[in-house]
Amino acid sequence: MIEARFHDNIDEIARADWDALRPDDNPFVSHAFLAGLERSGCIRPDWGWQAHHLGLYRDGALIAAVPLYLKGNSHGEFVFDWSWASAWERAGGEYYPKLLNAVPYSPVPGPRLLAGRDLVQASALKPLLVQAMQQHVQQLQLSSIHANFLDETDLAAFNGDWMARSDVQFHWHNRDYADFEAFLAALNHKKRKNIRHERRRVAEHGLRISMVGGAELDAETWRRVHTLYTATFDAKGNHAALTEAFFHYLRSELGNTVQLALAHQDQEIVAMALFLRSATTLYGRYWGACVDLPDLHFELCYYQGIEYAIAQGLQHFQPGAQGEHKLARGFLPVRTHSRHYVLHEGFRSAVRRALAQEREGVDAYADELLDHSPYAIR
Repeated sequence: MIEARFHDNIDEIARADWDALRPDDNPFVSHAFLAGLERSGCIRPDWGWQAHHLGLYRDGALIAAVPLYLKGNSHGEFVFDWSWASAWERAGGEYYPKLLNAVPYSPVPGPRLLAGRDLVQASALKPLLVQAMQQHVQQLQLSSIHANFLDETDLAAFNGDWMARSDVQFHWHNRDYADFEAFLAALNHKKRKNIRHERRRVAEHGLRISMVGGAELDAETWRRVHTLYTATFDAKGNHAALTEAFFHYLRSELGNTVQLALAHQDQEIVAMALFLRSATTLYGRYWGACVDLPDLHFELCYYQGIEYAIAQGLQHFQPGAQGEHKLARGFLPVRTHSRHYVLHEGFRSAVRRALAQEREGVDAYADELLDHSPYAIR
């Protein structure tokens, strides 16, 4: 007998039990990362987030789980459904709250249906997780469920009335490069020349640039990193959702799973890029600076990450969402996947038609990008 339970705090689930269900070491679905968001005030109802994690239990033991949230808005998701919400509310419906299967504030593809590493058992449990979410949204009479940035191994579980949506990100792939120069040698002449020019300009700024593990930095440095993050978000008119307490939590709980590219001007840190890593992949997350220097963003967010990935033997580097400019710097287009379940049949039909039109545009965009590879040999 399998029982579905919903938890309004991930700390209701033991860390070891949750992490045993991860199919790999993607840090964003770790208990530590998700708990840190909740404990440090990044997940809060007045910001539109309420934890509502799903667990499947057999004889009291957790056998599968889903990071799940009740959402009162669509902020911090990066799969945009504002137009759906507006249309449904104009028709007299209530779009919010909705259910979201995702990692908050993190457009990072990865596992969303956690069912362990036994492939046979996982393939049997994942549809049960999806079914439990559907039953729950029907019981609560919510508008919809959204599963964002899905790993391809999860897609088969979302069938029937679930609607497919995709987008494009730009990822770097390690072709067993010996060093950064070997990576440059794989690019066409124009792109190689441009990157060298950008790195020379950064060197002329006279900054001291380093890549440092999160555990190696003291509390004052982490405070400075957070200040740069919030100031940059504020300057762009965006909401900096990650609290200073969360940054200190990263240092204490995730240690060198977090990496930071830092730029010092004399003794002051004037720019930073924050990354997380797994055994195979580097994930670029946040940027902050108090100076406006040409090409410094590219150096910290992209080139330092590529150098680190090569030195560590990582296979992939995902620098974040959007950004065609990444193509010229060695990052190739990759499709991302989400799935959507809308409870009302008429509304579901309207969304399905909109997605069909959107899909044509995304497919054409992805095909066009592939014609502009920066590599000399594709």
